[in-house]
Amino acid sequence: MSVLPRGLKSVLAKSPHDVVILSALRTPITRSYKGGLKDAYPEELLSTVLKATLDANPNLNPKLIEDVAVGVVLNELGGSKAARMALNHTPGFDTNSTSLYTANRACASSLQAITLVAAQIKTEMISVGIGAGMESMTRNYGTRAIPVDVWPELKESGVKEARDCVMSMGITSENVAERYHVSREDQDALAVESHARAARAVKEGWFDKEIVPVNTRFQEVDKQGNKVGEEQRVTVTRDDGIREGVTLEKLAKLKPAFTPEGKSTAGNSSQVSDGAAAALLMRRSTATELGLTGQIMGKFVASAVAGCRPDEMGIGPAIAIPKLLHQLGLKNEDVDRWEINEAFASQALYCVRELGLEKELAEGKVNPDGGAIALGHPLGATGARMVSTLMHGLQRTGGEVGVVSMCIGTGMGMAGVFVRE
Repeated sequence: MSVLPRGLKSVLAKSPHDVVILSALRTPITRSYKGGLKDAYPEELLSTVLKATLDANPNLNPKLIEDVAVGVVLNELGGSKAARMALNHTPGFDTNSTSLYTANRACASSLQAITLVAAQIKTEMISVGIGAGMESMTRNYGTRAIPVDVWPELKESGVKEARDCVMSMGITSENVAERYHVSREDQDALAVESHARAARAVKEGWFDKEIVPVNTRFQEVDKQGNKVGEEQRVTVTRDDGIREGVTLEKLAKLKPAFTPEGKSTAGNSSQVSDGAAAALLMRRSTATELGLTGQIMGKFVASAVAGCRPDEMGIGPAIAIPKLLHQLGLKNEDVDRWEINEAFASQALYCVRELGLEKELAEGKVNPDGGAIALGHPLGATGARMVSTLMHGLQRTGGEVGVVSMCIGTGMGMAGVFVRE
């Protein structure tokens, strides 16, 4: 028997058993190797956003936060020890009672972390938890997210889908563009729009409520990597990968990044980035008991994962979203805002077209404040970053139902449905 709500009315209805969101915050997302957070550690970014979560919920006793799940992809040892150290280091948390674990579903890791905490709350394992994500691609992207020490038989496997799990993400993007006829011109146009929307959001202050500043160090270096001057203390307050004023003419001059005749470039692909994000979740009845109902931003409804061919992993959202909407008895027209990760313009455009969302994209209902092409894609933090942008965006525009979705390396897609209150 399904425990999921069915139909828009049921999805919007309030229940004491709902998993509600009290805050959804993120650090700035900055360019790896060059940006403002290049010298920060991922667990440092995690600690910053965890502290901001406590600050945003001053009437919540931190001892009531029972578990923290952290999405992370590239960290040594799966990030579990560093993340636990960061939690214990963060002022306010009970170092003996609040527990922590990490989750790795590649690009969906922090959406998975939020889903896991929500499931713990739904099944009454806990009442209050945090779903978070962290990533420093500056520090941990040396192997380009491809395993170095792997069973040799897998690399030579007779099963193509096994070998393709370590295919370059850029090649999967080219596969999508070639197989589904996504032109270079259309990809560049999406990139221009992504930057324009993100630049508008910055100018209008639309990200201000979701971003928490990061106090960290910054060492300037020259093109050879040699230090220039002394290390500085800086406060990073804004995303720094957004290119205001980028044009089709400028993007057209960029060479293909992955194959000589390809269509994916550095300009129409997501940026390699650093950042962290976190969402505070609890059961609605718990929020009521604690007098925190006025703090509720919305609720987590459900998520779904779907598999696809590893060599075209980018189509994942086009499979996961219909699966989830079908499970919930929802239609496209029931959704007010869509956040679909722009890992590559090729796959983002394919998904929009396959989902029948071209009109919604043109009207600004899909990635209305830009996507990963402009904002960046810190792998383990992206899902929670998108949830933060979604929830604050819905609060600003007045929409009710939102969808977050992303493709996942090795051939998957994940989607989540959220409701604003």
